Amino acid sequence: MLGTMGREVNRGGAMAVSVKDVARVAGVSAGTVSNALNHPERVAEETVERVRAAIRELGYVRNDAARQLRAGRSRSVGLIVLDMRNPFYADVARGADARAERDGLSVLVSDSARDHGRERRLVDLFAEQRASGVIATPLTDDLAPFEALARHGVPVVLVDHEGDSDGLSTVSVDDRKGGRLAVERLLARGCRRIAFVGGPRDLRQVRDRFEGARRAVAEAPGAALERIDIDDLTVDHGRAAGERLLRRSERPDGLFAANDLVAVGLLQALTMTGDVRVPGDIALVGYDDIDFAASTVVPLTSVRQPAELLGATAIELLGRAPGEHVRFEPEVIGRATA
Repeated sequence: MLGTMGREVNRGGAMAVSVKDVARVAGVSAGTVSNALNHPERVAEETVERVRAAIRELGYVRNDAARQLRAGRSRSVGLIVLDMRNPFYADVARGADARAERDGLSVLVSDSARDHGRERRLVDLFAEQRASGVIATPLTDDLAPFEALARHGVPVVLVDHEGDSDGLSTVSVDDRKGGRLAVERLLARGCRRIAFVGGPRDLRQVRDRFEGARRAVAEAPGAALERIDIDDLTVDHGRAAGERLLRRSERPDGLFAANDLVAVGLLQALTMTGDVRVPGDIALVGYDDIDFAASTVVPLTSVRQPAELLGATAIELLGRAPGEHVRFEPEVIGRATA
């Protein structure tokens, strides 16, 4: 609202500080203040510091919303992940945020919670907010919402998704190779009755990791692969799968979990009674190599994805021509479970 002299007043009743106020205290023009804020390379370093000192003294906060409206784009990047409960996505977000800060950008993280409707609403929301780009781990191979966003001039980078659209850039890890590496680790230990624990089946990551596992087993004489489906990639679902295994008379001698959360749940169930030795009776390999994989009761062998590098690379790809595809190689991090 306006004060008695026409100056803008904030909600607390105090007069809002303007660019002209900053210019007066710094002894420069309003245009110099604008350049010091938006293009500091055009202004002498001493002058920039005087402007910053005046800003600190006055407590000036620039109206970024108005500047964004003039520019047609915000300085924010939307990041949509499948499941914020998974530390892997927190690491992706950390990498994206660190790289974005270097470019003067901020990252707004949202969780699709593996819900189609929510994913579409988040895409629409970031479009309405004039995001300078959107990074997403798509729920399915239906990329129509992201392709529409790209057609309207918003750069889109898909994370943990291999490239199959010319209008979208992608950054991913070779999950088929990761699945193969996990099972080859189990085979090298002498495991021949191997089970893959993961789901749901419509997740690309689950499909690709299982396919890599299947190919590795197919090339190993005398080896067999069982698939144990679960509804969600969580510790609870992994633990429930492990409890079902304990009730069986014939068990696998090697387990490949679709991610580390599932592997942690399996490990909890298998070691809780003391009847099963890991890896003596059943060896176990997880996927993602999240931070606490090394801190489980039996340190977890896992297939590592460079999560923070994925996020940082996604930010970099937003500034390039669309249709670029970057793929990283996974690696097995050997610990005590396999």
